[in-house]
This record gives sequence, structure tokens and C-alpha cells, in this order.
Amino acid sequence: MRLRLLAAWWLGAVLTAPAPAAAQDTVAAAAPARVLVAVRLSTPLAVDGRLDEPIYTTAPPTGGFTMQEPVDGGEPTEPTDVWVFFDDENVYVAIRCWDSEPGRVIANEMRRDGNLMQNDNVVVTFDTFHDRRTGFYFQTNPVGALRDQQINDERNANVDWNTVWDSRSQQDHRGWTVEMVIPFKSLRYPAGAAQSWGINFRRIVRWKNETSFFAPVPASFSTRGAFAVSFSATLAGLVAPESSSALELKPYVKSSVDTNRRAVPVQSNDPSAGVGLDVKYGLTKGLIADVTVNTDFAQVESDEDQVNLTRATLFFPEKRDFFLEGQGIFGFGGAQQGIPGQSGLGPILENGNASSLIPSLFFSRRIGLSGGQVVPIRAGGRVAGRAGLYAIGALNIQTGDAEGVGEPATNFTVVRVRRDILERSSIGMMTTSRSSGLAGTGSNRTFGVDTSLRFGEALTVTSYYAASRTPGITRDDRSYLAKLDYAADRYGVNVEHLSVGEGFRPDIGLLRRAAFKRTYGYARFSPRPHSLPAIRKMAWEASVDYLADRNGRLQSREETLGFRMDLSSGDQLNADYRGSYEFLARPLSVGPDVQIAPGEYRFHNAHVLYYLGPQRRVSGRFSLDHGSFYDGTKTSFAMTSRVDFGPKLGVEPRVTIDRVRLTHTAFTSRLLGGRVSFTASPRLSFASLVQYNSNTRSLSSNLRFRWEYIPGSDLFVVYTDNRDTTPAGFPQLDNRSFAVKLTRLLRR
Repeated sequence: MRLRLLAAWWLGAVLTAPAPAAAQDTVAAAAPARVLVAVRLSTPLAVDGRLDEPIYTTAPPTGGFTMQEPVDGGEPTEPTDVWVFFDDENVYVAIRCWDSEPGRVIANEMRRDGNLMQNDNVVVTFDTFHDRRTGFYFQTNPVGALRDQQINDERNANVDWNTVWDSRSQQDHRGWTVEMVIPFKSLRYPAGAAQSWGINFRRIVRWKNETSFFAPVPASFSTRGAFAVSFSATLAGLVAPESSSALELKPYVKSSVDTNRRAVPVQSNDPSAGVGLDVKYGLTKGLIADVTVNTDFAQVESDEDQVNLTRATLFFPEKRDFFLEGQGIFGFGGAQQGIPGQSGLGPILENGNASSLIPSLFFSRRIGLSGGQVVPIRAGGRVAGRAGLYAIGALNIQTGDAEGVGEPATNFTVVRVRRDILERSSIGMMTTSRSSGLAGTGSNRTFGVDTSLRFGEALTVTSYYAASRTPGITRDDRSYLAKLDYAADRYGVNVEHLSVGEGFRPDIGLLRRAAFKRTYGYARFSPRPHSLPAIRKMAWEASVDYLADRNGRLQSREETLGFRMDLSSGDQLNADYRGSYEFLARPLSVGPDVQIAPGEYRFHNAHVLYYLGPQRRVSGRFSLDHGSFYDGTKTSFAMTSRVDFGPKLGVEPRVTIDRVRLTHTAFTSRLLGGRVSFTASPRLSFASLVQYNSNTRSLSSNLRFRWEYIPGSDLFVVYTDNRDTTPAGFPQLDNRSFAVKLTRLLRR
């Protein structure tokens, strides 16, 4: 009854919502493509962000940006001018960001790969193959922070990819200025001296929440508009170095002291040292071969803990350098390969994304990790990149025996080929092989074919068919997907049917839930109420998620009605009401020594989230959830915040508390943590991450010092420990590591 009343209110709100002044779901087809001409330099540009070299008086800038937010297609209130230069080794980008009130510029993030979206910032993207699908993304802000990404397709990017480049910024009474230098060796592009690339710029004036582009991008792309390389302008006049095979050598030396009281035999301050090498060789300008020997990931930051009270397996993103470049090529069938788009404390912008249960045939964290423990990688090789209309990825890695982990030496092989078809669509195939499967009965192999068809700016149709081969499993070993996603600015629709067989086992992939058939539907109506200047955009959303077992018996069902309001201030309000059904065929563990008995359960809950924009001293996400939970109730509070102490010092507390009351028991799950970082410069930083998880009764800390003493070459000093809080008194040490690692990049 309550759900019917809420549905009536929701439908009435949709039908009475104000209509926009003009349709904004399409780009003006008659708009001519922009062209930006690169200027050759006779001497290298001194990159200091000042724009005071003589070239700026002889080469006029190009402006004329177009607004995306708050008025799609409007004229920006703060102008932006750009230049592109080049010489025999580098591409240079210069930007003048005019600002009528420079004292209000928001710039409190200096960390490498920090969340620059919450600052005033600029982005330049290069579609170097001019395929209108892939590209490179370089972002900075008024204090010179660096963030780079590889654009895999129009709505996703590899956020953890890093390359060698530099940027400097300066602030003055007219706004702020930027100079970037990007070596040709840091980019992939077709052979030949004369180049024609796609290029675009995006500027966000964060204190106004105004977004503009050099080449217009529709508002339907929202914060991912910089990934929309099919709307790019053309960069003409660029002459690249003569085609040659680039060679990169990156040796490392490492020393560490380790303690592990759960290992057999026990380790106690055991010293060790090692050396290793990564080699990168350009087979062609677009196809890169990588070889790694005695790979080590001591410098990688610890994962952030998560609380799981559901039936699905948790997802953790890849952070290890070797697996990051070209990661998007290995994506299959729309499965989640990482955290797409901008990560951090930004607002929630979704279109009913139901991809979280789509199986992944290749999930790189299956290699070199087992049960959270490190498995040594002895050697490996990879080829990834583009060759004409084809995107190619091939990987082979050999791991060694892991004492105390129970993981035998294993060989991993992955082959991925994808061909461009039509204007922005593709068809591909993928196969994987693991010499020792997770079941321990022999090898495991998977293979599949997938398609992604894009029509216009907003419609995407995705499908795949995949199968696995595991000794002892001869039936129901297939999976398939059919999905339609329409993501325009005012309307959104997402329809999906997914099937995962009981015998389908992608042992190099990620299967968050096994043996089910899923039907999912989502609809969104999001008008822009121009008569209410304080409100940027509203969205009414509804979804139905239906999961059955392989015999057709209902396992899970969830109906959701939601409302979202984006405010002109940068704040955001989300509220939704959910009705759920769960059938448990076996007990479900939801906490320490707490299990839900098999049976049928129906429950309802309400969820409210408020996001405080970055213009505030304290920003971030704050959410509250309350309702029934199986045979009891659950109240949850979550906070992911940032306290602004300027660009050098970052304090980010994080709290998740779930209070569960069941018929025969009650418990409270607490996840408390925080990250503190001090950034002396974009290349010199110290960060600490401390976390307490009551479910696992663990207290962990990770202290990490990084100095990029030469672009691409780093010194890391890392301390990590994990402690058991079960015994009374001070938490008991489980394991501890102190490591020093030095890398050196050599380029030819």
C-alpha cells in the first residue's frame, strides 16, 4: 500500500513537472566542425605557466567556447583562450582562463591524480588516431595538479593510467593560465609525419558550476563530456617525429622488511631485496609490447575497505601500473573494468547503470593476488593497442608458488580483438586460459563474442555470448546479455536481460553472482526548471530489477522510485524508496557470526543522500538509510568527506555505520577510516590511510611517500600493517611491511 501511494505521488510529480524552454537532447547537426591549427616552434617552450614568451604575441589564441552547463549551447560567462604548439619532441598546450572574480577560484587539490573535478580545472583531450572512439586526457587546475587518463570509449576511461608529461599554472588578477608539455613518446598515434588528430578542451568554473567546451558536447554526456571524442575539433598542421619504434626501460630496486604471523613458517622482521625490469617497445606507433620480469607492486596504495551485507561479491579496482595501460581494450560485454569517470567525492550522476552484475571475462586482480595475499609474478608479456580498424590485446603471465597462500604456480593467457564497424560501433571476441583453475581440478578456459552498437548521441545497444570450459562441468556453462541504454539529457531508459549459467566459471574474471537470469528496467525524466534558478536539474527515476534462478524461481526483486535534484550551488540531493524481495535457499552471512536463515523475505527502505559541493569548507557525501532488513530492521549512515585546508593538506574522513536488529540478535557494523595527505608539489607527496573494520575485527594502516624525482621515475617509501582487534588491549599485529623502492625510466 505504501509503495502504491508513493508511486502515485511520483507519477503526479512527473506529469506536472515544468517543460524545458527548448529541446536539448540533440546537437545542432548544422554546426560546422572546428579546426585548430598547431604552430611549430623553433625553440622549446619554457613551461612555467606565465604565457610571456614572444610566440604569444605572434600566434593569436583561439577562443569561442560553448557552454554545456548550465545552458546547453549557451555562451560562457568566463572566456577561455587556447594555443597548441609543437617541436620535434613535444606537443605544448597553453590556456588562458579569464575570470571576472579570480579571488573566488576553487583550487584545493594538488595531489597527483587527485579529484580535480571539484576544483576549477581545464582538460585537453587528443584523439590521436582520429577514430572518434579513443584518446588521451590531460587535466590540471590553478595550482598545477596533474591528472591523466586513457579514453577507452565515449563514456569510460582508464582513470589510473599515467604517462610522462608536465604542466604549470599561474594565477593573476585576470584569472589563471596553464602551460603543458606532452612528449610525443607519451602518446600513441598513426605512422607518418603529417598528423590529423581530434582535439577538445573543457573548462569548469567550479565556483559558478559552469562547464564549457572548445567543440560543443551535449549536456547528456554530463561530467563525461570530455570522453566524447566523436564531438572533437580537428587539430591540423601537426608534424610528428619520423616513425620509429620507441623503447622504454624501467628497472627497479627494492628492499623490504616483513612480518607475517599467520604465514607458515612465521615471518618476523625478515629482510629481503630484489630487482626487476619493465620493458615497453613500440611495435608500431599504435601497438605496444610490454615485458615484465620479477614484477613488484610494493608502491601500490592499500584498498579501501567495504562493508558487504548483500549476496554479491565486492569489487575492488585495479591499481597496479603494469595492468593499467590499454586496460580498456580488455573490457568485454560492458562489464565493469574499473571505476569509470572521475573518482573521489563528486556528486552521483547515473543513468540506471545495471552493469555491476555483468560478468567480466578478464579481471586483472585475479593475477598476482589470492585472498588478499600477494602471489609473486615471475614474468609476463603483453601486446596492446590499435592496428587500423582493430583494437588488439594479448597477455601472458606466469606466477610462482605462494607459500602460505595455497596458490600453485599458474599461467594466465588472455587474447582480445575488437574491430570498429559503422561510425561508432564495434564487434569483438575474447578468450582466456588459466592453467590451474580455482576449482583445483585442472585448467579453465573462456571465450566469447560481443557487440556495441551506437546510434546518435544517446542510444547504445550492447550484447555478448560467452562460454567457459572447466573439467567436470559439462552443462549450463554459458552466459549472454542483451542491453539497450538511451541516455539523453531529459530522458533516460535502460533495459537489460542477462543470463549466467550454473556452470559458467570465468576463473580469470569476476563473477559477482552465480547461476541467475536477470531482467532489469529503468526510466528517467529529468527536466531543467528554468523558472527556478536555484535548481539546475531534477530527475524522477524508476527501476525494476528481477532475478530468478536457472529454473525460473524468483530469487531477488527490487522496485525503486527515486528523485534527484542538482542545485546551482553544486550541491545535490538524492532520495529513493525501495521495495525488495529475497529468497534464500541457504543461510546468508551478514555479519560476524550472524546468519540469515533460509526462507522468503520482503522489506522496504528509504534512502537519502546529500552531496555538499566543493565551494564549502567541508564537502562530500552524507547518506542515511532506514527500513526493514530480512526479519528485522537496518539503519545505515555513511559519510565520505573532505575538509579544506588548502591545496597542500588534505583530510578525508570516512564513516559507514550499519545498525542491524534481527529477530534473535542485533549487531552494529562500523567502518571507520580516513586519508590524510600532504602534497608539497604535484610530484612530491605523503599520504596515510587508516581503516578500522568491525566485521573483520581489523585495524590497518598504510603510509606512503612518493617522490617523482624525474618525470616517470619514482622513489617510494611505504609502510603497511594489519592488526587484529579481537584480543583485549592494544590490537595484535598480524602482518607488517616496510619497503623502499626506486624506479628509473630510460627512454630512447
